[in-house]
Amino acid sequence: MKNAFFNTLLNSNRLLKESLIYPKMMISEEPKIHVGILDRCREARGRLNGSFLVNGRFVSDSAFHAESSGGDVILTLFPENEVLRGGQIICVPAGASTFTLSNVTIGIRFHWERKEDQTFQGSLLLLARKDGTVTAVNETGLESYLASVISSEMNPGAPMELLKAHAVTSRSWIVSMLERAREEKHEIGMTSGMIEREGERLRWYSREDHDLFDVCADDHCQRYQGITKIIPERAARAVEETRGVFLVDRGEICDARYHKACGGLTESFENVWENREVSYLSSIPDSPVQHPPVRSEEDAEGWILSDPDAWCRVRDAHVLRRMLPSFDQETVDFFRWKVAYDREELEAILKERSGIDFGVLQGLVPLERGPSGRIIRLKIEGSKASWVVGKELEIRRWLSRSHLLSSAFVVSVERDASGTAAHFILSGAGWGHGVGLCQIGAAMMAEEGFKAEDILKHYFLGAELKKLY
Repeated sequence: MKNAFFNTLLNSNRLLKESLIYPKMMISEEPKIHVGILDRCREARGRLNGSFLVNGRFVSDSAFHAESSGGDVILTLFPENEVLRGGQIICVPAGASTFTLSNVTIGIRFHWERKEDQTFQGSLLLLARKDGTVTAVNETGLESYLASVISSEMNPGAPMELLKAHAVTSRSWIVSMLERAREEKHEIGMTSGMIEREGERLRWYSREDHDLFDVCADDHCQRYQGITKIIPERAARAVEETRGVFLVDRGEICDARYHKACGGLTESFENVWENREVSYLSSIPDSPVQHPPVRSEEDAEGWILSDPDAWCRVRDAHVLRRMLPSFDQETVDFFRWKVAYDREELEAILKERSGIDFGVLQGLVPLERGPSGRIIRLKIEGSKASWVVGKELEIRRWLSRSHLLSSAFVVSVERDASGTAAHFILSGAGWGHGVGLCQIGAAMMAEEGFKAEDILKHYFLGAELKKLY
């Protein structure tokens, strides 16, 4: 106890000194967070496992059905068929009780989308929306949340130093986001943006539509699947051993982004989200050797069509099974990949995804790339319309019924005898937006003996590690 007291005192003195230099306050205790599990659903079904206090009423081991009517949540508990009604229904657990939600969608709008029943610790909030739908929110402590995130994002059998690095990254990202929202006094959803002018649409995404909770439970924010799959001791230990540790830069908790595989070069923040430089989210070679940044179309073709040395260049299925959760293992070719479209198929996808009828598709022309080779602005040329689209994620969305793995691709066109485009072949690199920590690259660094601190300092240039609670 005495050592713990002095450690706390030393931390407090250090933070006081930093506050004189950097006036913004940082977190000093573990927060509660609100995670949206189901949103804008016609109904929510599930079960209360154990004892709960439900809007002041004691309930035990009950299945439930919730729907919205007249601005209220109508909650029916089974087998008693007891009905509770209110603008919100709050279910607070007694002891170690849990709740289960049925038909939770994971991988929303990605190629691995599916539904599963999921079980959670903490409180369940059922909220009514004005449009007659129901939202289900899990209130839980940050550290408990992180143990599930680590188990959901990566295979808990991955190296311990990766799990610890991921815990610090995920903890930093969510608290940074919550603190920005509080300081700027606006809803979290305001951080997305779009610039539209004649013939051009540039859009970037953050946590739009998350008005009733802090973060969602899917890839849009961070994967969070509660205790659906029993959280292994190793994942819980990685969170506990890094408890309260954050990435910090110039007196602020880092907005620590991450993705699945960069393809050999990470991307810079401003090329994926708003137009501002973030020093610790600059492009770096993800490799034990140096690779120059992509600066031209010639560079892009040479880089993307090559097979460079990189931490995330992993093709051993046995290694990937230890690193990745089961549904991520379904994506086999991610370091270098290829997608081929018939012209008519791609025309239909573009019309469906963008709402624009391009007519006969004539060309896909990269206008601007980031240093990782990811396209930031792409010109789509057709017989009826030509548009420039960006940024990274919007390009991926326009060119696929789910998502392309990344916007780091080069285009080749096969033409028929008349010279009309018949097939478009996209040859690409990497999986995800490419900013910050490369999950597969970090896993391989840990596999080769790098410590969590080394991994974090590799991906987040200039950032420091601080224990804040």
